Amino acid sequence: MLRIGMLTSGGDCQALNATMRGIVKTVLNNSEEPVEFYGFEDGYRGLIYGNFRLLSWADFSGILSQGGTILGTSRTPFKLIHEPDENGLDKVEAMKQTYSKLKLDCLCMLGGNGSTKTANLLSEEGLNVIALPKTIDNDTWGTDITFGFSSAIDVAAKAIDDIHTTASSHGRVFVIEIMGHKVGWIPLYAGVASGADVILIPEIPYDMDNVIKAIEKREKSGGRFAIIVVAEGAITKDDAKLPKKEYKKKLAERMKKYPSVAYEVAEEIANKSGREVRVALPGHTQRGGAPTAFDRIFATQCGVEAGKAILEGKAGFMVAQRNWKMVRVPLKEVAGKLKLVDPESDLVQEAKFMGISFGD
Repeated sequence: MLRIGMLTSGGDCQALNATMRGIVKTVLNNSEEPVEFYGFEDGYRGLIYGNFRLLSWADFSGILSQGGTILGTSRTPFKLIHEPDENGLDKVEAMKQTYSKLKLDCLCMLGGNGSTKTANLLSEEGLNVIALPKTIDNDTWGTDITFGFSSAIDVAAKAIDDIHTTASSHGRVFVIEIMGHKVGWIPLYAGVASGADVILIPEIPYDMDNVIKAIEKREKSGGRFAIIVVAEGAITKDDAKLPKKEYKKKLAERMKKYPSVAYEVAEEIANKSGREVRVALPGHTQRGGAPTAFDRIFATQCGVEAGKAILEGKAGFMVAQRNWKMVRVPLKEVAGKLKLVDPESDLVQEAKFMGISFGD
C-alpha cells in the first residue's frame, strides 16, 4: 500500500486543485500497488492537529478549472514553528507523529517561501517531503515560474484595463495598488500588459519627483489621464536607505494615516501636480477565480513530476521549471531564499524603452 499525504499552505491561489489532481492522476494511473491519499485540512495545521480526510478519486474529478483549494489553507509562520502552541504542543513533533501514525510514504506540500522552509525542516527531520511552488507572487527561488502567477497577472491586468475607460472619461490620474509586499512581479507584468505609465515596485526605489515628471510628460503629449501601478511594498529612495527597524517603525506610523501605500502616493501626486487623483485596489480578487490555461498546464506538469518522483521513491526537493524544463531542486537550496525582480532584466529595460517610468 502506497500512502500519500497532501496539504496546501499559505495564501490561496488559482491552480492548487489542478496541481493536486496532477499528482493523484499520475500516481493512480501508474502505481502497481494500491494507493491511499490523505488530505490535511487548512495547511500545516491539519498535519499538526491530525485533521485530515481520506480522499477518493471523486474528490479530484472536475476540479482542474476550480480556483482555491478543496483542502482549505492557512498560514503557519516558520518563525513560530518551534514555539509550542497555547496548550504547550510541540508543533514539529506533532507533525512527525501524524506522518508516522498514517504510515505515509510521502507528503506533498503546495506552498510558497515560508511553507517551503517548513517543508525543508520536516525533510531534515527524516520525513519524505516534496514541495510544489505555489504563489501568485512568483517569488519562490529556484523556479522560473510558480502556479498562480499567470492567473494573478490576468486578474490584475483586467482591473487596470477597466480603470482606463473611467480614467480617460474624467481625465484623472489613477493609482492602482497591486499585490506584492516584497517583490514586484505581478505589478511589473500586469503594468506592462495594461499599458501603465508608471510602475512602482519594491526592487526599484522611487523618487516622487520622477513620478510627477512622468505624469507631466504624458500630459504635455496630449494624454488626458495617467495610470500609476503601485506594488504594496513600493518604497521611496529615502526610505530604502533607512535601517530595517526604522523603516518598520515608519510603516507603522503611516498605517495610522493611510490604509496602504497607494493612498500615500495618491495624496503626494495630488499635492505636487494639482491633478485629480483616485485610488483603486483589486485586492484579493487577484487570488481568486479560475486558473488560466497556462496555470492549469504548469500546475499539471508540477503534479505529474511530483507523482513520478513518488513512484520512484524520491523526495527532499521542490518541483520547478527552468528554461521550460521540469526539474527537481533540493529543498535545502530553496528554503529561505526570495526571487526578486532584477532591475536590469529585459522586461524592465524594455518597459523603460516604451516610456514607462519606474520613478528611479
